[in-house]
Order: sequence, then structure tokens, then C-alpha cells
Amino acid sequence: MTQSNEMYHGESSPVEGLKVVLSGPGELADALPFLMGYHPTDSVVLLALHGEEGRFGGRVRIALPRAPEVFREWPDVARHLAGCLVDGSLRRGGRPAAIVAFLCQDPREGEHPPEVKERLRPVAQQLRVACGALDVPVVEALCLSGGRWWSYCRPEQEGDPAVADEGAPLAPPGTSALAAAAAYAGIPMPSSLRDLEARLRPAGSRAAAHEAALDLACARLVPRMLDRAAGALVTERTVELARAALDAFAAAPPISDAALSDPRDDALLADDEAAEMILGLQDREARDRVVEWADPQRAGAAVRLWRALARRCPGPYTEHAAALLALTGWVAWCSGDEAEARVALHTALELEPHCSFALLLQHAVSQGLDPEVVRRALRGTRRRRVVEAATARRGPSGAAGRGPGRRSPGDRRARIRR
Repeated sequence: MTQSNEMYHGESSPVEGLKVVLSGPGELADALPFLMGYHPTDSVVLLALHGEEGRFGGRVRIALPRAPEVFREWPDVARHLAGCLVDGSLRRGGRPAAIVAFLCQDPREGEHPPEVKERLRPVAQQLRVACGALDVPVVEALCLSGGRWWSYCRPEQEGDPAVADEGAPLAPPGTSALAAAAAYAGIPMPSSLRDLEARLRPAGSRAAAHEAALDLACARLVPRMLDRAAGALVTERTVELARAALDAFAAAPPISDAALSDPRDDALLADDEAAEMILGLQDREARDRVVEWADPQRAGAAVRLWRALARRCPGPYTEHAAALLALTGWVAWCSGDEAEARVALHTALELEPHCSFALLLQHAVSQGLDPEVVRRALRGTRRRRVVEAATARRGPSGAAGRGPGRRSPGDRRARIRR
């Protein structure tokens, strides 16, 4: 298992600070999307509880496979997952008193929710064994599937055999106690993980046109990017194009409905200029220039722009989206949207496990750092590189050519200094 396959959540959550007492497994199941910031489809989630009152703590999530043969690996996966949660909680000063496990997966074609519950039962058991081995009991293990929930710890489902078989219904959206408290606090209803991921990946009928535009841009820009003097001009052109695109996105009013917002945003970009930006932003120097666009005045337009560019990376250019998704995660995190930040960074590392910017940000989010700490570090790094570049230009090796560390954006095994 690689790091990009998991996401550790710190102590904060979208509903941190709300004082709501949850009674019973049904309310726990209803609360999960608010605790995560999204509906965790196809996921295993472990939630730490602290103290006698059962205060919510850290959360860890991993994708849940659909292929039954993968479950043979789950004893090791369960131990790793439990260890991540306990170790992360200890780093924050408190060992969990107990753990709640959630297994979330909708039925496959031809499958019924009770069959999902039985199919995932061995996974729940492995999680209980792994957590118990660390002396942190799983006090509740819930399966969520097809709008219903079951408890693996209370098979009698409070004495109702019918519920034990068919499951209990989840509360309609917006009707649970936590949903009401969140609405009162101005916290929006969570989207599904699947919907959040869909906004970050190529889709639609224009993939061929986007790929053709990237092919043309590669042929024209790659030779220039490999030349030190011409590469600096490409960086300036990339930032200029991105700034103009940001202004266009800022002038277009935000739309809350993603189904309407994303196509409108896609139409704001010309294919040739979008391809130039995608390639130019593979270079660390260009990325470091635009990373500053995370202030409150520009953040909303910036996250929409980076999403729209990531959606234009189809086929052989899929990995180029990693740098753009890292920018998406950065701006979302700076704006307080940790759920989108985690999803964007997770997706970036699925595409490019060695994307250094995404790795840095994922670690920072997982450790609960303040974005300003990372912002200061990025500024310091950029200042050092500016000084080093100026020194190199004055030295004997400052002739034009392929500079140290500058790699071809066409080589997907060694991407330009991410």
C-alpha cells in the first residue's frame, strides 16, 4: 500500500466545535458525512474516540476494493490502518479510548445491500482484531450500503430481527441532529466522495480535442522549456496566461451547482491556451509564482481554474493533472475546505506518487499544520532559488542550455521539477 492510497485526518473536522450528543449506531451512521466533509463512498473509515464521553478524534480512510480476491491482503491492511490511527492520535497527545469502524460501499450490479454487508463482514472482523491487538477496542462497526446501515457489533440490531436482516434506513439528508446543527452553523450538506473526485478528472466529449491541443503545445514548448533562457520566457508566458484566466474566472459569478458550474468554467478556457498553461505549470518555477494566488480575494476563482485545467488532462497526459490538483488542494486548504483539499491531494498522488508538492501538502494537512506555516516555507524556498539562479547566471556555467534540474515535460517518468 502506498501513501497515496490513504488519507489521515487530523483532529479537526468540518463540524468541529458543534456540541451534539449522538445516541446509538444510527446517529453515528448519519453523522459520518459531516465528520468527514463528504460521503465516503467505497471506503473504510476508522474514527477515534477519546475520554469517557467519547469525544471524536482523528479519522483515517482507505479505499475499499470491490474485487473479493483483494480481501486476502486485509489482515496486513487492517493492521496498517489501525496503526496509522493510533500513532497519529498519540502524536497529537492522546491515545484513543476506543474506535468506531465504518465500511461504506453500495451494491454492485445484481447485488443487494444485505449481500454487501455479508461480503464485507470479514473486513470488519479483521479491523476489530487489528485494533484489539493495539489495546484499542472497536466499540462499533457499521456497514453502510444502499441507504441502509447494519451493526457488526450488535447483530440483533436492538432486538429487531427484521432490521438485522434488511438493515435500518439512514436518515433522509438534512434531517439528523448533526445535520440540523451543521445547517444552523452555516455548514453545507456534504457531497459524495465520488462527486468530489469527478470534478477533478477528465470527462466529456472533448477529450480528443484537449489531447490534440496538448500534443501541439508539447511540440512547440518542450524545446523552449529545455533551454535556460527560453525556458524563463515560457514561465513568464505561463503566468501571464494563468493571470488572465484567473481574471476571467473571477468575473464569472460562482455557481453552487457543480453540474452547471464546471461546464461553464470549462467554456472559459481556449484549448490552445489551456494546453500551454498545463505544460508550463509542470515547471516548479511557474508553479511557485501562482501558488501565491490563495488569498481570500482570489481563492474561489483559483480553485475553479486549477480544477478546470486538471479536467483537460486526458489519456497520455493524465499525470500532468497532478501538479494542478496539488494547486487545487493548496487553495482549498488555505480556504478552510479540508475535505476538498484531501481529495485533491489524494487524487494527485494516485496519478503521480512522487509529486513533491502534493506530498508536502498531504503531510502538512495530516499533521494539522496552519497553512501559513507552509506559505512561509514556500516563500523562503522561492527566495533561495531566485538567489541561486542569479548567482548561477553570473558564474562561468551560466550559458544557455539545459539547466540543472530542468527535465522534459514529455517524460512522464521524470517530470519537470515538481
